[in-house]
Amino acid sequence: MVARAQRIWAILLALHAAPVRPAAAGEPNHPKVDVAIVFAVDSSTSVDAERADRQRLGHAQALRAPEVIGAIVHGETGCIAITYFEWASVGSARTVLPWSLVCSQADAFAAAQTIEDYGDTGRGRSRGGHTSISYAIDAAGLALGAWHGKARRTVIDVSVNATNNDGPPVEVSRGRALAEGHVINAIAVDPVEEGVTDNLAGYLHQHVIDGPGAFVILAEGPESYVRALRRKLTIEISGIEPPESMVLAR
Repeated sequence: MVARAQRIWAILLALHAAPVRPAAAGEPNHPKVDVAIVFAVDSSTSVDAERADRQRLGHAQALRAPEVIGAIVHGETGCIAITYFEWASVGSARTVLPWSLVCSQADAFAAAQTIEDYGDTGRGRSRGGHTSISYAIDAAGLALGAWHGKARRTVIDVSVNATNNDGPPVEVSRGRALAEGHVINAIAVDPVEEGVTDNLAGYLHQHVIDGPGAFVILAEGPESYVRALRRKLTIEISGIEPPESMVLAR
């Protein structure tokens, strides 16, 4: 029974891993980047239209931010690689932005526009479901394994508004990601999960994030979500040490 469940889990992950966009003309087949980041964004039933817009537009705005673009172009390689997918319960995932090189303002703006145009709006949604952070981490790890370039750092960036309530224990998936050398960071869309925890950031700090310099950011509301994302991305791209209050303590 356990072996069968593991096989099903592997098949689901293979089906939903973020695809790799073919290299464009003049683009190296095995690019070197400062960081490869998977944006794993919650689209479960608890994410309503306002929260869906907050995540979709927030990531787009963050990628257009001057300080984020500055961190990209002033890095050692001057490039990062990003992909953006949405997830919910086990087996429910959708790639919005396949792996893309971002080496300029134009690249960042193009990626941001794709996310803004095709990301989840929470309106007329046929998907949804439970919240499987474990599935999101495993799918993100598979996407990083499928990327064809070389990155100085690899980051799984989880945006979520609830605790793990579907699939395997999140600590198991976290352990697999750490064994592959990935860092897991997180942003809490809301401060609390009604009836479950009054400290979602604390839950993410204890059960989800890990790796060198791993950190979690709490968005207190719609406006602070964009500010938090800009801050988080600047830290992840530049490789600077996050403030001590944000770093995982073990």
